[in-house]
Amino acid sequence: MYSRCINLPERRSFFLFGPRLTGKSTLLRQAFADKETFFLDLLPPSVHQKYLADPEALMREIAAAKDKHKRVVLDEIQRVPALLDVVQHLMESSLGRHLQFIMSGSSARKLKRAKANLLGGRAWSLELFPLTHEELGNDFILKKALAFGSLPRIYSAQWQEAEEDLRAYVETYLAEEIKAEALTRNLGAFIRFLPMAAAESGRIVNASNISREVGICYKTVQEYFQILEDTLLGFWLEPFAKTARRRMAKQPKFYFFDTGVLRALKKTLKVPLEHAGPEFGDLFENFFINEVRRLNSYHRLDLTLSFYRTAAGAEVDLIVQRPGKSWLAMEIKSTKRPSASHCSGLLSFADIIPEAELFLVCRADQPQLFRFGKHTVRALPWSECLKML
Repeated sequence: MYSRCINLPERRSFFLFGPRLTGKSTLLRQAFADKETFFLDLLPPSVHQKYLADPEALMREIAAAKDKHKRVVLDEIQRVPALLDVVQHLMESSLGRHLQFIMSGSSARKLKRAKANLLGGRAWSLELFPLTHEELGNDFILKKALAFGSLPRIYSAQWQEAEEDLRAYVETYLAEEIKAEALTRNLGAFIRFLPMAAAESGRIVNASNISREVGICYKTVQEYFQILEDTLLGFWLEPFAKTARRRMAKQPKFYFFDTGVLRALKKTLKVPLEHAGPEFGDLFENFFINEVRRLNSYHRLDLTLSFYRTAAGAEVDLIVQRPGKSWLAMEIKSTKRPSASHCSGLLSFADIIPEAELFLVCRADQPQLFRFGKHTVRALPWSECLKML
């Protein structure tokens, strides 16, 4: 069992969202495993049906327990959104004013679509991700993390078992999750869409090409990507621009939340992952950007992440805006031998933001410096770049 970086509030009520198998239920049971916790798992059909038919049963059960409980955990809250109205009522009443309410789930979309009561600022919103390299500690192996991702159960499995678990995740869970949440009427088209979306991961999405290949309209492609984002299976990385108005005129990139799930969707789990191969470089970029995103969330760093690309093709993989500090421009290369040829995009960005700090994120053993007139690029091992943040 790995210790997680996320800080769970001890008294404040909060939502905990995250994709399936990130370990939400395990974490909550571990953190609040005492007799003072009323733990309600809404996943079993019988429990789901009970509270779906009678959400106010929760209020009566808490009233019957009197002052026995200090907190209430509602796991898979998206399955019974009406319970959130009960939670708000309890928060505002003498019966539940002393209680901490914790709501977890794998999909915020159903709550939004059902216009569920998100408690109007009465509860914080947190997100749980696959394991970070920090959490894995001495068990972390870069090649394994790239090949199979870092969902706790899958990373802990033997390599062959990890392959089968990932196949089950994308072939059974994803289809069933989408079906259960009634997120799309055409499940077959969505399943055909998934490997196409995976092929676009880390790139500016060509929605027209996906539309043509899958046989669906452009608007449906956009809706399918929205489903992936709302179910926390992926996220958009916006293009850098000095103003929001300019940014809106450009196309973002899409990244999946886990490299193992990404490879399973692309059906490349059986393909050997070679350091010199193009897939290794793509996965390394995906891994690093996901690590930054996870650390940003866990440590509440308030970083704004984007990428830089010019019409002439100059590009920087990750631009980090830090509150009250200089910009960071990070070009991500899986090489162990960084060179000046890797720095052209960084120098292009420095022409626009001269005060930016320039970094070449790589697998080198030691830091290196590249000087280009008034600009300096620091090539750093990826783990040192993450520590710097």
